[in-house]
Amino acid sequence: MRESSHREFEGTVLEDRVEQIRSSFPILSRAVHEHPLVYLDNAASSQKPDVVIDRISRYYREQHSNVHRGVHALSQEATDAYEEARDTVCEFIGADDRSEIIFTKGTTDAINLVAFSYAGRMLEEGDEIVLTQMEHHSNIVPWQLACEISGAIIKVVPVEEDGSLNYEEYEKSLSERTRLVAVTHVSNSLGTVNPVKRMISDAHGLDIPVLIDGAQAVSHMPVNVCELDADFYCFSGHKMYGPTGIGVLYGKQELLNRMPPYQGGGDMIESVSFEGSSFNSLPHKFEAGTPNIAGAIGLAAAMDFIRETGFDFITDHETRLLHHAHEKLQAFDRLRIIGTAPEKISVVSFLLGDSHPYDVATLLDRLGIAVRSGHHCTQPVMARYGIPGTVRASFALYNTIDEIDVLAEGLERAEGILF
Repeated sequence: MRESSHREFEGTVLEDRVEQIRSSFPILSRAVHEHPLVYLDNAASSQKPDVVIDRISRYYREQHSNVHRGVHALSQEATDAYEEARDTVCEFIGADDRSEIIFTKGTTDAINLVAFSYAGRMLEEGDEIVLTQMEHHSNIVPWQLACEISGAIIKVVPVEEDGSLNYEEYEKSLSERTRLVAVTHVSNSLGTVNPVKRMISDAHGLDIPVLIDGAQAVSHMPVNVCELDADFYCFSGHKMYGPTGIGVLYGKQELLNRMPPYQGGGDMIESVSFEGSSFNSLPHKFEAGTPNIAGAIGLAAAMDFIRETGFDFITDHETRLLHHAHEKLQAFDRLRIIGTAPEKISVVSFLLGDSHPYDVATLLDRLGIAVRSGHHCTQPVMARYGIPGTVRASFALYNTIDEIDVLAEGLERAEGILF
């Protein structure tokens, strides 16, 4: 078979598989403003496949009860399903032990847990926390709160013009005063993939622990926390085809064991009296109260869906989408892409001339195209480029080349209205 014919064949097979995947996401068949929905807001939250929706529904229809607290059949079934979800997460991210998997409300909650329970009890005046200029607000504000209490300070590693991290400045930022590095694996507003394995290794050379915000990584690439040697790794379910209100904090056992509970209440205790309380073992020490049982079960179903789809396919397809989007958008004379790092995935942020991102996003919405506009909870990134915000198109495994073309056509119409 000739090379060109082979590429055409591969493209057809890929497109057929994407259509098969799309058919399992019921929301993708709806219309918006009398146009077929083109959903390109996946960095904010991805859509949910039938297998996740059905699994959550089955739990509520057939298995619902509180966990860990009953001997009756439903409680045992719910507990088994909830704890099996923990096993699924443990395997999905390559953790050593299931006790290192803490269910949280999401990435933000997980980072706050570490900021309060680890950093908040460890920091002293003059200590330093290293962040990067591309962090989400959720990986900035908790550390600011911890520093306000302790007198510690934040050091910020700058971003280059193309959106990549200034690694030389990162190395310079590490010192004997550094108590923690907290960095995003993938930037939600630039798409930059940070060299987190190298960053962790360099920090560990000075005995500095590292927290990774993996919210934008886990649905796009395989993550193995042991291979990375991450001390903490945080992510959310709703960005990886799972439900909202559920997330994960992975932490190394020795660190989690040293940390005091984040919240008090039921299930995180061993015994309680008015004279004092003793606390449960990991992971339950950090899961006070009735957990998001359905959320954990739905998250496990989403992980099974991703694993069955396969990261080889996901990576190949999303890379193809990203390259096509860059090619289409770079054809606009007035359009400026913000974030062109060599290592980048799944996000294209841009400005159309001097038009406000909100106006562009509103015009696209009238055509059924869902994009995000604004600062994307990364105001320091926008300040670095001297802009108020961007329009952001972000891709998932169910998006198509045709949808990128529809986006380009929509931008042509928007350009005709705005200029």
